[in-house]
Amino acid sequence: MRIHKAVVLLGLAAIFVWGIAASDEPIKVGVVDLDQALISTDEGKKASDEIQRKQKEAEAQVQPLVEKYKALEEEIKSKKFVLSEEALYQKQLDLVSMRNDVESKLKQLDNDLKVDAERIRGPLVKKMIDIVKEVGKDQGYTMIFARGAGGMIYNREAIDITDIVVQKFNKKS
Repeated sequence: MRIHKAVVLLGLAAIFVWGIAASDEPIKVGVVDLDQALISTDEGKKASDEIQRKQKEAEAQVQPLVEKYKALEEEIKSKKFVLSEEALYQKQLDLVSMRNDVESKLKQLDNDLKVDAERIRGPLVKKMIDIVKEVGKDQGYTMIFARGAGGMIYNREAIDITDIVVQKFNKKS
């Protein structure tokens, strides 16, 4: 499936380049690292700090559950030979139930963090893409690729416009 996509993308790129080559304008290609650009902007740094703060809050919420789980696990290990078979079985069931609670809470917090991160980063990504388009138009780029996007294996640093995009983003903010 990946090979098929790569062949289709290569074919489309060849058609695009052939169509552009027919005109007299030179081809100008740029590459931007959107993730790097986002964390390099003032707003991106604030968003990253906010996401990290929310992640620490989530960890603080789950920590008491993890500590209770570990305490019960240690209790079972230490009293394994003293407890009756039925009492040991009940403690093991409690441990399984507690593990399920911890895993459930971790999944819930992870999902909440993903939603929060998207809520925080989403508008910034949209704004960043708009800035990239603006830079492309203003500076006469034929096409601008996102670093890390499928299909790109190598690019010269000379065509990287990430710094230009970051500067323009910070000026607009």
